[in-house]
Amino acid sequence: MIVCPNCNHSNPDGAQTCEACYTPLPATASCPNCGATVQTDASFCGQCGFNLKASRATEEIFAGDISTDVGNEIPELETPEPLVEPQRLVISAQPSAETSSQSYLVEPVETPTSQSESTSPDAATPLPTTSVSNVELSTTPDSSSTGSSKTQLQQQTIKLLHVQTDTNIELPQNLAVIHIGKPNDKIPPDIDVSGFPNSEIVSRIHADIRIEGDAYFVEDVGSSNGTYINSRPLQPGDRHRLRAGDRIALGKGDLVTFLFQMS
Repeated sequence: MIVCPNCNHSNPDGAQTCEACYTPLPATASCPNCGATVQTDASFCGQCGFNLKASRATEEIFAGDISTDVGNEIPELETPEPLVEPQRLVISAQPSAETSSQSYLVEPVETPTSQSESTSPDAATPLPTTSVSNVELSTTPDSSSTGSSKTQLQQQTIKLLHVQTDTNIELPQNLAVIHIGKPNDKIPPDIDVSGFPNSEIVSRIHADIRIEGDAYFVEDVGSSNGTYINSRPLQPGDRHRLRAGDRIALGKGDLVTFLFQMS
């Protein structure tokens, strides 16, 4: 089914001009993800929400030649010889009775030398050693790691305010796709608008709200009278990221209108 962008008349698949107003119809193609019919200039699939622009960009990248430049190899650096021979330290733990902190005693250990080196008159004079004793390392508990300071996460509440009746409808939190429409035997609506005034202009399968992380998107799924965001028509196959205060009108004339609210 192809919806005319001029009069919103539903035309059969494959039609090139509108049956009602004879306006040239946009070309269509198949969604690479679910196979549904979408317009070639659409950004997202109206059935599964697949990002059509990203798919086209990926095909263009793999169609071209990708070349990488390999730089010159970095020569290995030589490790310099140490000027002073390091001393080995033995650290033994000794508990302190006066405090609750831990104390550590650091004792230097001399490196053994051979007998010939110690008796040779040409042997180098040994370097003086520094005695290190009773080095105390104390650790204090971090107040930020205590169980009393816990971060409490606040869950965000998303609502649709029906402007004509001042009725709040809270969106379900456990659904990735929320269907808006009226009762039918194909896709039952999660938000039923049949009880609101002027609901006859709303299609049984009218629009979807998709949740991706903390972002909310609305899209028209082939309604007869269209979906309008802030008085601008939303083309089938495209979707709009909702922000607090956005005005969603189901059908023409702004007769069934909702305000997107976040609290």
